[in-house]
Amino acid sequence: MSEFTIDIERQLERLGKDIQQMVGRIVPLDDKGHDFRPHCDIIESEETYKIVLDIPGLSKNEVNVSLQEFVLTVRGERVNELEDEEVYRRQERTAGVFSRSFALPKNVGTDKVDATFRTGVLTVAMPKTDDHDDSKNIPINE
Repeated sequence: MSEFTIDIERQLERLGKDIQQMVGRIVPLDDKGHDFRPHCDIIESEETYKIVLDIPGLSKNEVNVSLQEFVLTVRGERVNELEDEEVYRRQERTAGVFSRSFALPKNVGTDKVDATFRTGVLTVAMPKTDDHDDSKNIPINE
């Protein structure tokens, strides 16, 4: 991947964050925290693409992975709950509703997407192929 391509990806990611922040100020989702944005890696090999997201504190049942028109979307909500009469003296762990969407290249075999969730890490593996179907929900395996 060239430096030009990497720079464009950084610029687009920055633009996406700016747009999300602007929309969040205008139309808040609800009054819960919305600071949680799982970090991800996008990995490519000769045969596959992988998207790896860190989602600690959630179970696979609290995460939804879907694919529609070559856009993979991961949604969920992480909640930090306190016991009765507890208060935060310091809070660094973020919580809230999250949604991450990834535009996929046309050579992804969307009918063979595999999602696994282990120890707080979601891995979505997608083989490269010429055959594809562009819409479905993806079950998450352990």
